[in-house]
Amino acid sequence: MAFCNSIKLEKGMYTVGSKNFTQVLESLDPTVNYKGTELEGLDAYQRQLKKFDIKVSGTDCNMVEKFFSTTDSAVLFPEFIARAVRQGVAECDILKSILATTTKVDSIDYRAVSSATESSENNSVAEGAAIRNVNVRTKDKLISLKKHGRVFSSSYEALRFQNLDVLTVILKRIGADIANELLTDAVNALISGDGTSGDAADVVEETGAAITYDHLLELWEAVSPYRLNTMLASAGLVKEILALSDMKDSITGLYFQGTGKVLTPMGASLFIAPSVAANTVLGFDKSCALQMIQSGDILVDYDKVIDRQLERATISIAAGFSRLFKDAVKVLTYSAQS
Repeated sequence: MAFCNSIKLEKGMYTVGSKNFTQVLESLDPTVNYKGTELEGLDAYQRQLKKFDIKVSGTDCNMVEKFFSTTDSAVLFPEFIARAVRQGVAECDILKSILATTTKVDSIDYRAVSSATESSENNSVAEGAAIRNVNVRTKDKLISLKKHGRVFSSSYEALRFQNLDVLTVILKRIGADIANELLTDAVNALISGDGTSGDAADVVEETGAAITYDHLLELWEAVSPYRLNTMLASAGLVKEILALSDMKDSITGLYFQGTGKVLTPMGASLFIAPSVAANTVLGFDKSCALQMIQSGDILVDYDKVIDRQLERATISIAAGFSRLFKDAVKVLTYSAQS
Protein backbone atom coordinates (compact mmCIF):
# COMPACT_ATOMS: atom_id res chain seq x y z
CA MET A 1 0.00 0.00 0.00
CA ALA A 2 1.33 3.45 -0.93
CA PHE A 3 2.13 5.66 2.05
CA CYS A 4 -0.21 8.39 0.74
CA ASN A 5 -3.17 6.13 1.55
CA SER A 6 -2.33 6.18 5.27
CA ILE A 7 -2.22 9.97 5.71
CA LYS A 8 -4.97 11.41 7.89
CA LEU A 9 -6.22 14.73 6.47
CA GLU A 10 -7.33 17.51 8.81
CA LYS A 11 -8.10 21.25 8.78
CA GLY A 12 -4.92 22.05 10.69
CA MET A 13 -2.88 21.33 7.58
CA TYR A 14 -3.95 24.76 6.29
CA THR A 15 -2.32 26.57 9.23
CA VAL A 16 1.20 25.15 9.34
CA GLY A 17 3.48 28.19 9.37
CA SER A 18 4.20 29.62 5.92
CA LYS A 19 3.48 26.36 4.10
CA ASN A 20 0.44 25.89 1.89
CA PHE A 21 -1.61 22.69 2.01
CA THR A 22 0.32 20.91 -0.75
CA GLN A 23 3.66 21.75 0.87
CA VAL A 24 2.45 20.26 4.14
CA LEU A 25 1.42 17.10 2.30
CA GLU A 26 4.78 16.98 0.52
CA SER A 27 6.61 17.14 3.84
CA LEU A 28 4.63 14.10 5.00
CA ASP A 29 4.64 12.25 1.69
CA PRO A 30 7.61 13.32 -0.52
CA THR A 31 7.06 12.95 -4.25
CA VAL A 32 10.63 11.69 -4.71
CA ASN A 33 9.62 8.41 -3.00
CA TYR A 34 7.31 7.55 -5.91
CA LYS A 35 9.91 7.60 -8.67
CA GLY A 36 9.52 4.50 -10.81
CA THR A 37 6.04 3.68 -9.48
CA GLU A 38 2.61 4.06 -11.07
CA LEU A 39 2.16 7.27 -9.06
CA GLU A 40 5.23 8.96 -10.55
CA GLY A 41 4.37 12.35 -12.00
CA LEU A 42 1.76 13.18 -9.36
CA ASP A 43 2.41 15.57 -6.49
CA ALA A 44 1.24 14.89 -2.93
CA TYR A 45 -2.12 16.61 -3.45
CA GLN A 46 -2.82 14.78 -6.71
CA ARG A 47 -2.06 11.48 -4.97
CA GLN A 48 -4.74 12.32 -2.41
CA LEU A 49 -7.21 13.01 -5.21
CA LYS A 50 -6.37 9.61 -6.66
CA LYS A 51 -6.75 8.01 -3.24
CA PHE A 52 -10.35 9.24 -3.04
CA ASP A 53 -10.94 8.68 -6.77
CA ILE A 54 -11.72 12.37 -7.38
CA LYS A 55 -11.40 13.42 -11.02
CA VAL A 56 -11.28 17.20 -11.45
CA SER A 57 -11.18 17.31 -15.28
CA GLY A 58 -11.75 15.24 -18.39
CA THR A 59 -14.69 13.22 -19.67
CA ASP A 60 -15.09 11.40 -16.33
CA CYS A 61 -14.95 14.61 -14.28
CA ASN A 62 -16.75 14.35 -10.95
CA MET A 63 -19.24 16.74 -9.43
CA VAL A 64 -18.48 18.97 -6.45
CA GLU A 65 -20.25 16.62 -4.03
CA LYS A 66 -17.53 14.00 -4.63
CA PHE A 67 -15.19 16.03 -2.40
CA PHE A 68 -17.70 15.77 0.44
CA SER A 69 -18.24 12.01 0.28
CA THR A 70 -16.05 11.62 3.39
CA THR A 71 -14.79 13.94 6.13
CA ASP A 72 -11.20 13.45 4.97
CA SER A 73 -11.84 14.16 1.29
CA ALA A 74 -13.69 17.41 2.20
CA VAL A 75 -10.37 18.74 3.51
CA LEU A 76 -9.05 18.64 -0.07
CA PHE A 77 -11.64 21.08 -1.44
CA PRO A 78 -10.09 24.41 -0.31
CA GLU A 79 -6.83 23.45 -2.02
CA PHE A 80 -8.77 22.64 -5.20
CA ILE A 81 -10.17 26.19 -5.10
CA ALA A 82 -6.76 27.72 -4.39
CA ARG A 83 -5.13 25.78 -7.24
CA ALA A 84 -7.73 26.88 -9.79
CA VAL A 85 -7.44 30.54 -8.71
CA ARG A 86 -3.64 30.27 -8.73
CA GLN A 87 -3.77 28.91 -12.25
CA GLY A 88 -5.92 31.86 -13.34
CA VAL A 89 -3.38 34.30 -11.88
CA ALA A 90 -0.48 32.44 -13.52
CA GLU A 91 -2.16 32.50 -16.93
CA CYS A 92 -2.15 36.30 -16.94
CA ASP A 93 0.63 36.66 -19.51
CA ILE A 94 1.05 40.39 -18.95
CA LEU A 95 1.72 40.25 -15.22
CA LYS A 96 4.30 37.48 -15.40
CA SER A 97 5.91 39.11 -18.45
CA ILE A 98 6.76 42.36 -16.68
CA LEU A 99 8.29 41.04 -13.45
CA ALA A 100 12.01 40.76 -12.84
CA THR A 101 11.45 38.61 -9.75
CA THR A 102 8.83 37.52 -7.21
CA THR A 103 9.57 37.38 -3.49
CA LYS A 104 7.47 35.47 -0.95
CA VAL A 105 7.30 36.90 2.59
CA ASP A 106 5.44 36.07 5.80
CA SER A 107 4.41 39.61 6.73
CA ILE A 108 2.05 42.33 5.50
CA ASP A 109 4.85 44.75 4.64
CA TYR A 110 8.36 44.57 3.21
CA ARG A 111 11.52 46.65 3.27
CA ALA A 112 12.94 46.70 -0.24
CA VAL A 113 16.50 47.53 -1.28
CA SER A 114 17.91 50.03 -3.76
CA SER A 115 21.17 49.93 -5.69
CA ALA A 116 23.28 52.79 -7.07
CA THR A 117 26.70 52.77 -8.74
CA GLU A 118 29.16 55.60 -8.13
CA SER A 119 29.73 57.79 -11.17
CA SER A 120 33.14 58.02 -12.81
CA GLU A 121 34.64 59.59 -15.91
CA ASN A 122 36.54 56.40 -16.68
CA ASN A 123 35.13 52.93 -17.24
CA SER A 124 38.48 51.28 -16.51
CA VAL A 125 40.40 51.28 -13.24
CA ALA A 126 43.91 52.65 -13.27
CA GLU A 127 46.63 50.89 -11.28
CA GLY A 128 46.29 51.78 -7.63
CA ALA A 129 42.99 53.59 -8.15
CA ALA A 130 39.85 52.81 -6.21
CA ILE A 131 37.16 50.64 -7.81
CA ARG A 132 33.71 52.22 -7.97
CA ASN A 133 31.24 51.24 -5.28
CA VAL A 134 27.83 49.73 -5.89
CA ASN A 135 25.84 50.92 -2.92
CA VAL A 136 23.01 48.61 -1.87
CA ARG A 137 20.77 50.04 0.83
CA THR A 138 17.40 49.28 2.34
CA LYS A 139 14.78 51.85 1.31
CA ASP A 140 13.60 54.47 3.75
CA LYS A 141 10.00 53.25 4.01
CA LEU A 142 8.23 49.93 4.13
CA ILE A 143 6.22 48.71 1.15
CA SER A 144 2.69 47.91 2.28
CA LEU A 145 1.07 44.92 0.65
CA LYS A 146 -2.48 45.26 -0.62
CA LYS A 147 -5.09 42.53 -0.40
CA HIS A 148 -7.04 41.61 -3.53
CA GLY A 149 -9.78 39.02 -3.55
CA ARG A 150 -13.38 37.99 -3.95
CA VAL A 151 -16.16 36.71 -1.72
CA PHE A 152 -17.40 33.39 -3.05
CA SER A 153 -21.16 33.80 -2.78
CA SER A 154 -22.97 30.53 -3.38
CA SER A 155 -24.30 27.57 -1.46
CA TYR A 156 -23.34 23.95 -1.32
CA GLU A 157 -26.78 23.00 -2.62
CA ALA A 158 -26.26 25.17 -5.70
CA LEU A 159 -22.84 23.68 -6.41
CA ARG A 160 -23.05 20.05 -5.36
CA PHE A 161 -24.20 18.75 -8.76
CA GLN A 162 -21.93 21.03 -10.82
CA ASN A 163 -19.02 19.41 -12.62
CA LEU A 164 -15.63 20.29 -11.16
CA ASP A 165 -14.26 21.39 -14.54
CA VAL A 166 -17.04 24.01 -14.78
CA LEU A 167 -16.19 25.30 -11.31
CA THR A 168 -12.53 25.39 -12.36
CA VAL A 169 -13.38 27.77 -15.20
CA ILE A 170 -15.18 30.11 -12.78
CA LEU A 171 -12.33 30.02 -10.28
CA LYS A 172 -9.70 30.63 -12.97
CA ARG A 173 -11.68 33.71 -14.04
CA ILE A 174 -11.52 34.94 -10.43
CA GLY A 175 -7.77 34.44 -10.57
CA ALA A 176 -7.53 36.38 -13.84
CA ASP A 177 -9.52 39.28 -12.35
CA ILE A 178 -7.19 39.38 -9.34
CA ALA A 179 -4.19 39.32 -11.68
CA ASN A 180 -5.58 42.33 -13.56
CA GLU A 181 -5.90 44.22 -10.28
CA LEU A 182 -2.31 43.32 -9.45
CA LEU A 183 -1.31 44.58 -12.90
CA THR A 184 -2.82 47.99 -12.07
CA ASP A 185 -0.72 48.12 -8.88
CA ALA A 186 2.35 47.12 -10.87
CA VAL A 187 1.80 49.88 -13.45
CA ASN A 188 1.37 52.45 -10.67
CA ALA A 189 4.65 51.35 -9.08
CA LEU A 190 6.48 51.58 -12.40
CA ILE A 191 5.17 55.06 -13.19
CA SER A 192 4.85 56.75 -9.79
CA GLY A 193 7.26 54.75 -7.65
CA ASP A 194 6.58 52.24 -4.92
CA GLY A 195 5.94 54.73 -2.11
CA THR A 196 9.37 54.39 -0.52
CA SER A 197 11.17 57.28 -2.18
CA GLY A 198 8.44 59.18 -4.05
CA ASP A 199 10.47 59.18 -7.26
CA ALA A 200 8.31 59.05 -10.36
CA ALA A 201 9.72 57.57 -13.54
CA ASP A 202 11.37 60.01 -15.96
CA VAL A 203 8.99 61.28 -18.64
CA VAL A 204 9.84 61.62 -22.34
CA GLU A 205 7.51 64.30 -23.70
CA GLU A 206 6.68 64.39 -27.41
CA THR A 207 4.18 66.32 -29.53
CA GLY A 208 2.04 65.28 -32.46
CA ALA A 209 -1.52 64.54 -33.40
CA ALA A 210 -0.93 60.80 -33.01
CA ILE A 211 1.71 58.30 -31.96
CA THR A 212 4.53 57.80 -34.46
CA TYR A 213 7.34 55.31 -34.85
CA ASP A 214 9.79 58.13 -34.13
CA HIS A 215 8.12 58.52 -30.72
CA LEU A 216 8.82 54.87 -29.97
CA LEU A 217 12.44 55.30 -31.05
CA GLU A 218 12.76 58.21 -28.62
CA LEU A 219 11.54 55.92 -25.86
CA TRP A 220 13.98 53.22 -26.95
CA GLU A 221 16.84 55.72 -26.76
CA ALA A 222 15.73 57.10 -23.39
CA VAL A 223 15.80 53.68 -21.72
CA SER A 224 19.45 53.16 -22.74
CA PRO A 225 21.83 51.90 -21.33
CA TYR A 226 19.11 49.52 -20.15
CA ARG A 227 17.31 47.45 -22.79
CA LEU A 228 13.84 48.43 -23.92
CA ASN A 229 12.29 44.96 -24.03
CA THR A 230 8.78 45.64 -22.66
CA MET A 231 6.16 48.31 -23.38
CA LEU A 232 2.70 48.83 -21.90
CA ALA A 233 -0.12 50.95 -23.35
CA SER A 234 -3.91 51.18 -23.42
CA ALA A 235 -5.84 49.04 -25.91
CA GLY A 236 -6.61 52.06 -28.10
CA LEU A 237 -2.97 53.11 -28.30
CA VAL A 238 -1.78 49.56 -28.97
CA LYS A 239 -4.20 49.53 -31.89
CA GLU A 240 -2.67 52.78 -33.20
CA ILE A 241 0.84 51.38 -32.84
CA LEU A 242 -0.12 48.21 -34.71
CA ALA A 243 -1.42 50.39 -37.55
CA LEU A 244 1.95 52.13 -38.03
CA SER A 245 3.58 51.22 -41.33
CA ASP A 246 6.84 50.42 -39.51
CA MET A 247 5.02 47.72 -37.57
CA LYS A 248 3.87 45.89 -40.68
CA ASP A 249 7.03 44.00 -41.55
CA SER A 250 6.62 40.29 -42.26
CA ILE A 251 8.41 38.95 -39.16
CA THR A 252 6.36 41.08 -36.76
CA GLY A 253 3.17 40.11 -38.56
CA LEU A 254 3.91 36.39 -38.46
CA TYR A 255 4.78 36.56 -34.75
CA PHE A 256 1.51 38.35 -33.99
CA GLN A 257 -0.54 35.89 -36.06
CA GLY A 258 1.17 32.87 -34.52
CA THR A 259 1.17 33.91 -30.86
CA GLY A 260 -1.32 36.77 -30.50
CA LYS A 261 1.49 38.79 -28.91
CA VAL A 262 2.97 41.99 -30.29
CA LEU A 263 6.73 42.17 -30.88
CA THR A 264 7.94 45.54 -32.09
CA PRO A 265 10.75 45.93 -34.66
CA MET A 266 13.10 47.21 -31.93
CA GLY A 267 12.65 43.90 -30.08
CA ALA A 268 10.31 45.05 -27.31
CA SER A 269 7.13 43.15 -26.47
CA LEU A 270 4.02 45.35 -26.41
CA PHE A 271 1.18 44.56 -23.99
CA ILE A 272 -2.24 46.06 -23.27
CA ALA A 273 -2.54 47.56 -19.79
CA PRO A 274 -5.90 49.33 -19.27
CA SER A 275 -4.58 51.47 -16.41
CA VAL A 276 -2.01 53.23 -18.62
CA ALA A 277 -3.27 56.66 -19.81
CA ALA A 278 -4.51 56.96 -23.39
CA ASN A 279 -1.58 59.10 -24.61
CA THR A 280 1.13 57.23 -22.72
CA VAL A 281 3.51 54.36 -23.43
CA LEU A 282 5.41 52.81 -20.54
CA GLY A 283 8.77 51.37 -21.59
CA PHE A 284 11.24 49.48 -19.41
CA ASP A 285 13.78 46.71 -19.03
CA LYS A 286 11.80 43.87 -17.46
CA SER A 287 14.96 42.10 -16.28
CA CYS A 288 15.62 44.71 -13.60
CA ALA A 289 12.64 47.05 -13.27
CA LEU A 290 10.04 45.50 -10.98
CA GLN A 291 9.83 43.13 -8.03
CA MET A 292 6.58 41.57 -6.83
CA ILE A 293 6.32 40.88 -3.10
CA GLN A 294 3.67 38.35 -2.10
CA SER A 295 2.61 37.48 1.41
CA GLY A 296 1.99 33.76 1.60
CA ASP A 297 -0.13 32.02 -1.00
CA ILE A 298 -3.71 32.24 -2.28
CA LEU A 299 -5.83 32.31 0.88
CA VAL A 300 -9.16 30.49 1.02
CA ASP A 301 -11.63 30.44 3.90
CA TYR A 302 -10.77 26.77 4.43
CA ASP A 303 -12.89 26.37 7.58
CA LYS A 304 -16.09 27.57 5.89
CA VAL A 305 -15.39 25.64 2.70
CA ILE A 306 -14.78 22.35 4.48
CA ASP A 307 -17.98 22.84 6.50
CA ARG A 308 -19.90 23.64 3.28
CA GLN A 309 -20.57 27.22 4.38
CA LEU A 310 -19.80 28.71 0.99
CA GLU A 311 -22.17 31.69 1.18
CA ARG A 312 -19.43 34.11 2.33
CA ALA A 313 -16.15 32.28 1.72
CA THR A 314 -13.28 34.61 0.78
CA ILE A 315 -10.48 34.06 -1.72
CA SER A 316 -7.62 36.54 -1.49
CA ILE A 317 -3.98 37.34 -2.12
CA ALA A 318 -1.79 40.03 -0.53
CA ALA A 319 0.95 41.53 -2.70
CA GLY A 320 2.88 44.69 -3.47
CA PHE A 321 5.51 45.93 -5.91
CA SER A 322 8.94 47.49 -5.59
CA ARG A 323 10.73 49.29 -8.40
CA LEU A 324 14.30 47.99 -8.49
CA PHE A 325 16.16 50.38 -10.83
CA LYS A 326 14.42 53.73 -11.40
CA ASP A 327 16.34 54.54 -14.60
CA ALA A 328 15.26 51.25 -16.18
CA VAL A 329 11.74 52.70 -16.55
CA LYS A 330 10.69 55.59 -18.83
CA VAL A 331 7.27 57.06 -19.59
CA LEU A 332 6.52 58.40 -23.08
CA THR A 333 3.69 60.93 -23.33
CA TYR A 334 2.61 62.83 -26.41
CA SER A 335 0.14 65.65 -26.89
CA ALA A 336 -1.24 67.60 -29.83
CA GLN A 337 0.83 70.58 -30.93
CA SER A 338 -0.55 73.94 -29.80
